[in-house]
Amino acid sequence: MANSNESASHDAEFMFRNGFLSEVNNEKPLGAPGVDQIITRFPPEPNGFLHLGHSKAIAINFGFAKHHGGICYLRYDDTNPAKEEEKYFTAISDIIQWLGFTPVKVTYSSDYFNRLYKLAEDLIRRDGAYLVNLFSPSESEIALQRGGGKGATPRFACSHRNRPIEESLAEFRAMQDGKYGPQEALLRMKQDLESENPQMWDLTAYRVIQPKRGDTSKEETPDSKAGIHYRTGDKWRIYPTYDFTHCLVDSLEGITHSLCTTEFEQSRTSYNWLCDKLEVYRPMQREYGRLNLSGTVLSKRKIMNLIENGHVRDWDDPRLYTLIALRRRGIPPGALLSFVGGLGVSKATTTIGIKRFEQSIRQHLELTVPRLMVVLDPIPVIIDGLPNDYLEMVEIPFSKDPKFGSRHVPFTGTVYIDRADFRETASEDFFRLTPGTSVGLLKVPFPITATSFEKDSDSGLVTLIHAKYDKPEEGTNYIHWISDCPSFNSPIKASVRIHNPLFTCDNPDTHPSGFLSVVNPRSEEVFPGAMVEIGLHEVRRTAPWPKSEGEKESEDSQKSPDCVRFQGMRVAYFCLDRDSSAGSIVLNRIVSLKEDSKK
Repeated sequence: MANSNESASHDAEFMFRNGFLSEVNNEKPLGAPGVDQIITRFPPEPNGFLHLGHSKAIAINFGFAKHHGGICYLRYDDTNPAKEEEKYFTAISDIIQWLGFTPVKVTYSSDYFNRLYKLAEDLIRRDGAYLVNLFSPSESEIALQRGGGKGATPRFACSHRNRPIEESLAEFRAMQDGKYGPQEALLRMKQDLESENPQMWDLTAYRVIQPKRGDTSKEETPDSKAGIHYRTGDKWRIYPTYDFTHCLVDSLEGITHSLCTTEFEQSRTSYNWLCDKLEVYRPMQREYGRLNLSGTVLSKRKIMNLIENGHVRDWDDPRLYTLIALRRRGIPPGALLSFVGGLGVSKATTTIGIKRFEQSIRQHLELTVPRLMVVLDPIPVIIDGLPNDYLEMVEIPFSKDPKFGSRHVPFTGTVYIDRADFRETASEDFFRLTPGTSVGLLKVPFPITATSFEKDSDSGLVTLIHAKYDKPEEGTNYIHWISDCPSFNSPIKASVRIHNPLFTCDNPDTHPSGFLSVVNPRSEEVFPGAMVEIGLHEVRRTAPWPKSEGEKESEDSQKSPDCVRFQGMRVAYFCLDRDSSAGSIVLNRIVSLKEDSKK
């Protein structure tokens, strides 16, 4: 089969030349000493699987740097050991590679724990931070100090705010030495309580995670594992917060453009304040609107509820919109990036419906994957008059595009057609096979005419159709088919999973009865007796389809079944699922051939 490098004709660089990102590039960052190129970073928290919204952040950070000849780091923001697991580190790295991006370096916030600790001591010395013992005030009182609580009280200073610098410094060192347990001490930044920006109301810089030394009652409990860091073990009893870590690690890595979503827009003030207070290089933070998707849920907590209640199998269930689920469903990385790029970038939040997302994927697949015949619900058709050993090899193109080449499939006296292509009685609105009428079999020289059929007495379903080879007529309609030919191991039997919307409404997140109340009971339909023609072997051999930069060919494609994509003619787009084995084929529907009006 010939390869095709054609793809949906979207300009992947458009969003970097126009709009928000073009304006950002026209601004001149201060620049770290000796840095003469753009440096960005993608900084995920390794506490869960990335979802569709993260693909925008990945595309922006890696793409912006690449477009301007710069570099991008993958930096794990690993400052909360209680929620971080190795599987998340691995999954994030794999998804970035799958999307076709390679970080210049993989770094971790934990790489800088020693330097961050020293910067925290320096901040105390500059009268920019103070130690709070949470016996008095309590955490609830700190919320009140920040103007919180039911009464929305005015802000007021913590009683420890003006404690002597040396005392705060000594107590901060005692925090790390194990004097305090969780929720017993904090290091807070000494910012500006008069500011209207909540990000300047004395944010927390460090908190205690591990139990205090000598507290054996807590060290023996499962909770004590919360302080064991994936990379640094139990070296650190205290951990920096995001607000303290992010800007300083950006500074240490020489990031020129700290690009993040608008939820961090208010944080820009505290970001700049901390860098300036410590007199370190200050990167340029700019914020863009995040990408949301209607008709589903993206929060980790809600997805976990779906898994625990048996509505989906796991985080990579194709009905979800985590990136590992979209990959398993068969969404090509190039199609995903084309979709994101086509949305553009601005300060406004972009909320997209599932229909629009699927239409973008459909357009990408239409010209970039081969075509095969798939029968979801087969009925055998015996063509009377053909010999029992009749065999004719029929040539069928893989696509309308001749570059894809063609394959030969066997045609015999017994073929399978889809149950949807036969009716027991003729009607004016049905143009396929009925008794006494003829229909063409794709690329077979002559049409067939149904002469009789048999039914199961219990189910009432048609179990067998008899037909005859007929003379061709003008205006003949054609249907797909698969022959029964043991010598060519035809058909290939498969289990096909059709994935429908997971929810029955467009806004499950805000449904008054809760999102679990609107889970679609028919979100997955399985056709266990489906059939695929033998051209599937060639499609598997020449995968991945499409020929995307984000996926490796040959041996690697065999390890990633989702790369085996094709159009099931007149049915849908499909990919191979990882549940497939040598003797058992499982297919996932990627998207339908056209928008389903019932969605």
